Amino acid sequence: MSPKAKILLVAAVCAAPVVLGTLVYWSGWMVGRPGNYGELLPPRVVAAAPLEALRGKWVLVSFDAASCDAYCEKKLYFMRQARRAQGKDMERVERLWIVTDGGAPRATLLASMEGTLVSRFSSLGFPGNETDHIYVVDPLGNLMMRFPREPDPSRVIKDLQRLLKISRIG
Repeated sequence: MSPKAKILLVAAVCAAPVVLGTLVYWSGWMVGRPGNYGELLPPRVVAAAPLEALRGKWVLVSFDAASCDAYCEKKLYFMRQARRAQGKDMERVERLWIVTDGGAPRATLLASMEGTLVSRFSSLGFPGNETDHIYVVDPLGNLMMRFPREPDPSRVIKDLQRLLKISRIG
């Protein structure tokens, strides 16, 4: 290999990180994007009676009227399936349906969502439109995450798996 070729090879090796870094920057690839799907909320303690009894567990919370429309049923079903998908860790997760009005849920609906705790409360002051989201409360009673109105089930399950894997409590 000639001396000129060696110098060009060394220059190419030294320039490669700068050129590749610039290409990645201009392509829009975001290094360090969060790995979570749910929106992280500033943690705040929720000191409401229905959640006090569930301290020590991760809690999926849904707000809806007792009449429970199709979207409500879909959320409740999804919460049940997300819990079951946790396998051996499913006992660490509880589900809570907060009924926001004075009505009584249908008996068939209550039977189909076996194990979901039902409580009456008008509002807990969670951010956003409470009926649009599924919220996550940690084992210490802190509201810490919410999922979008039409969540992607596999991504929610993945978020819960990460939380349960990393958490030493609950």
